[in-house]
Amino acid sequence: MSDQMQFIVEKLNQEPFKKSYNLITFDSLESVQLLQLLNDVLGEIDPKHVVDIREELPEQTAKRMLTLLGILKYKPPGSISDLSAFRQGLVTGSKPVIHPVLHWLLQRTNELKKRAYLARFLVKLEVPVEFLQDDTVADVNKQYEELMEAFKNLHKECEQLKTSGFSTAEIRRDISAMEEEKDQLIKRVERLKKRVETVQNHQRMLEIARQLRLEKEREESLAQQKQEQKNQLFHAEQRLQRAQLQLKEMHHAVVDSKPESLMKKLEEEINFNSYLTTEKIPRELESKKKSVYFLQKTVGEPALSQSDLNVLEMKINEVNAQINQLIEKRMSKYEPIDSKFSMYRQQASIISRKKEAKAEELQAAKEEMSSMERQMLQKTNQAQELEGSEVLKGDEFKHYVNKLRSKNTFYKKKRLEIAEITAEYGILQRTEELLKQRHEAIQQQLQAIEDKKGISGYSYTQEELERVSAVKSEMDEMKGRTLDNMSEMVKKLNAMVAEKKSSLAPVIKELRQLRQKCQELTQECDEKKIQYDSCAAGLESNRSTLEQEVKGLLEECIQEESNYRYVNCMKRNLEIQLQRAKEEMKMYVSPDPQERRKAIREQYTRMILEQENLGKKLREKQKVVRESHGPNMKQIKMWQDFEQLMECKRECFLKQQNQTAIGQVIQEGGKDRLVL
Repeated sequence: MSDQMQFIVEKLNQEPFKKSYNLITFDSLESVQLLQLLNDVLGEIDPKHVVDIREELPEQTAKRMLTLLGILKYKPPGSISDLSAFRQGLVTGSKPVIHPVLHWLLQRTNELKKRAYLARFLVKLEVPVEFLQDDTVADVNKQYEELMEAFKNLHKECEQLKTSGFSTAEIRRDISAMEEEKDQLIKRVERLKKRVETVQNHQRMLEIARQLRLEKEREESLAQQKQEQKNQLFHAEQRLQRAQLQLKEMHHAVVDSKPESLMKKLEEEINFNSYLTTEKIPRELESKKKSVYFLQKTVGEPALSQSDLNVLEMKINEVNAQINQLIEKRMSKYEPIDSKFSMYRQQASIISRKKEAKAEELQAAKEEMSSMERQMLQKTNQAQELEGSEVLKGDEFKHYVNKLRSKNTFYKKKRLEIAEITAEYGILQRTEELLKQRHEAIQQQLQAIEDKKGISGYSYTQEELERVSAVKSEMDEMKGRTLDNMSEMVKKLNAMVAEKKSSLAPVIKELRQLRQKCQELTQECDEKKIQYDSCAAGLESNRSTLEQEVKGLLEECIQEESNYRYVNCMKRNLEIQLQRAKEEMKMYVSPDPQERRKAIREQYTRMILEQENLGKKLREKQKVVRESHGPNMKQIKMWQDFEQLMECKRECFLKQQNQTAIGQVIQEGGKDRLVL
């Protein structure tokens, strides 16, 4: 804490505050002086806050400081439950609240100046939705947002230029280097001109070179335009594909629909929207207004202590007990009459609650469906951009899923077969290895026996002779079979060719006639196709114009419906306000004083008078306290001095008594010695 105060005092004694504080004088500052000092620091950060706090109410001062601290993103120490204590401490000028704020502000003054400057232009004004229905207000709000974005960009560019590191010396060096390069280029151009002047028709050649340079630049610009047009064409084709996909979906949705189902769906939607506008939204609006009224009333009241809260809780419990007693009395009094209607009332309340719950569920389902549709459209576009294929829907998707399932079962079956074959292959491989080992062992034994008998290599030679003879016999058999097969095949082919020729002769005649007819029909088909294309183009143009007209009429219908709903809401609001004004006027003009006292104007008048009287009393009390402050402090000082003086006298008196007692003891001791 001492380090924090030392830092605050050092910063306040420097520029631009120039205070002459030390730790003692700073710690002895009163609450009003502390608040004024905090306001001076805030005024240095934001010049709009350079005011004298004695000229404004404490609530206005606290509200202004809290607003600026919120813009500067100051987080008070402690948990969220301490926020009310923080506000109360800021109003009263408490040192534990103001010292951390001063320490935080003085640590980062330059950064906070920049943040306060940007907040003047970047804190967005919230415009109510009902005001944005007006076109003029909407246009002005749009211009305001655009200007805010432009300010952001310009500020970023300005900061980048400030931090880019360009200095005037570097810029001057660059300028001098550019001037030297310019002089060198001028000299080089003059030398080239002198060389060219000796050549014949040099002016014409220079003109042709200039035209060549212009044409090259034009070629580059045309190539750039060509590339831009290709990009535009690509984007236009993508938009066309998306529009065709949407049109296909709309056609698919319209094919299965009927006028009766569409009318029924529209009636359900109209009933739901009418329920929202006439019952649900007005109730919610009324509850919100009540909650806002109570919150404003709570904010306007002074801060409550724990004792006040306990008193209010006791009053609430008493009122609830009285309400319960009155309800019991009413039920016991009117029970025979209302016994028949109580059940219906309960059922009606249950149905109304169910209706509200279902309406909320329907609204949530609609919002979820719209979000899912947006996600589906986004995923469809992504799939088309990645693969270029259409997304399957409905029966096609089911067929695709069934096909995948069949493939999955087939895959699992083949996978089992592969596993079985792999296991069998492993077994056979192991068997082959064992047989090879046995064969090698037998070969080694046979070779050892041949070596003993003196006929080494006999078995190998015999095997080779047997293998060669077997191969020769197989080749001879294959040659014989091949020759026989070839002779039989040639005979069969000749017979088949003869049969086909005899059978195809009448077909070839018919084919010639059919070819002539095909040519005639092809010509006729081309003519009909040309007529069809022209007719289809005309119908397509008519259809597009009709679709545009229908789209325009639908947009006009939607706009008129929105205007109608807006006008109805405004009319209802005005009727409610007019009814309130009539009731207020009726109560204000009423001869009955009790009714007149219920009027809002009378209530506010009484409250204003009470507050004015209270303010006068407090000002008088403040004046008396200020006048008597100096004499009272002097009197306190005098009493303190008097208390110190009396304490000194008491101590002196006690010392004197102690000394007399010691003297008496000494005298008695001397007498005893004399007696002895």
